[in-house]
Amino acid sequence: MVRACIEICPIFVTKSVGGEHFSKKMFAYKLMDSRQAREMTTELHDRHIEINLSDASTTIPVRGELDRKPSPCVLPFKYLEYADRIRNLTVYEDDVWVVTFPKSGTTWTQEMVWLIDHDLDYETAGKVDLNVRTVFIEASAVIGDYLGDTVGAVENLVRPRHIKSHLPLALLPEQLWTVKPKIIYCARNPKDVAVSYMHHYRHLHGFNGTDEAFLEGLLNDQVLWCPQVPHTLDFWNVRHLDNVLFNQFEEMIKDIMGVLRKTCSFFKKSYTDEQLVKLAEHLSFDMMKRNPSANHTQLLKTLETVRNTTINFSFMRKGQVGCYKDELTPEFTQRLQEHVDRQLAGSSFQYME
Repeated sequence: MVRACIEICPIFVTKSVGGEHFSKKMFAYKLMDSRQAREMTTELHDRHIEINLSDASTTIPVRGELDRKPSPCVLPFKYLEYADRIRNLTVYEDDVWVVTFPKSGTTWTQEMVWLIDHDLDYETAGKVDLNVRTVFIEASAVIGDYLGDTVGAVENLVRPRHIKSHLPLALLPEQLWTVKPKIIYCARNPKDVAVSYMHHYRHLHGFNGTDEAFLEGLLNDQVLWCPQVPHTLDFWNVRHLDNVLFNQFEEMIKDIMGVLRKTCSFFKKSYTDEQLVKLAEHLSFDMMKRNPSANHTQLLKTLETVRNTTINFSFMRKGQVGCYKDELTPEFTQRLQEHVDRQLAGSSFQYME
């Protein structure tokens, strides 16, 4: 696995105890400077780091079924401006956090849980953009200041706040595990993620390398928010907690009514079968793709302004299971599957097909 990096640096946070100041090393990061890492940078994020907590054993107040070492994460260098604020964010019990690895049913999950939590308020959902209703907390670190301060936006959200993140468990706010708001995690098979993320990275982030370069970068954990499998396993490990709901994208495709009922139960909401059928129709791929309040039309316009280009791309592309078979070679598919299997070794979790 390629992890050529330079600059192993701690981030110090100064705190005051009893009138005396001391520095606590909260994060450690490496500037990723290999040829492959540089190939993964884009006009939006031209330097990447690999970041983790310096001592997760004392700073993560949650223990799962297994004693896992929390995974690191590849993020833009600009993330360092927000790392401490996100980690120390004030969390409220009525918060709702949607957490995923990119291209794993995030938008679908956001719309579903917002409507369930807001008594199926389709009128507001149709008027207010999804990115306003559910704020992407680390977006400023990826897109820059064009979206404003997205951490500040979360801090100023009217409660109950709905918040989206692709961050791994270790980098999310520490108070998630003491205050215990609702956390909905959605996983997706890495083979389909690879294809969807490749198109997303090219058209939205401005990646101009080859498909092969992107796929190799993904396989070697050089792409933003990687690695994927440990990201998922960290949340699978805490799925038993009362405030955590673990779904899979494929489950939503194959049994949306079952997922809706499970999610309603998680929110302690009761809706009729007729209401759930209407919600399932609203959440269908064709409806979501045509819905300007949920298909990221405004985000695409912002990115066109940021990048000074026209983006001829639909954020919601196919939404299918098994689409990798049309675009990944059998050789790469096998390599990726072997990579996933090695990381899943010893876990009870399996990605759905």
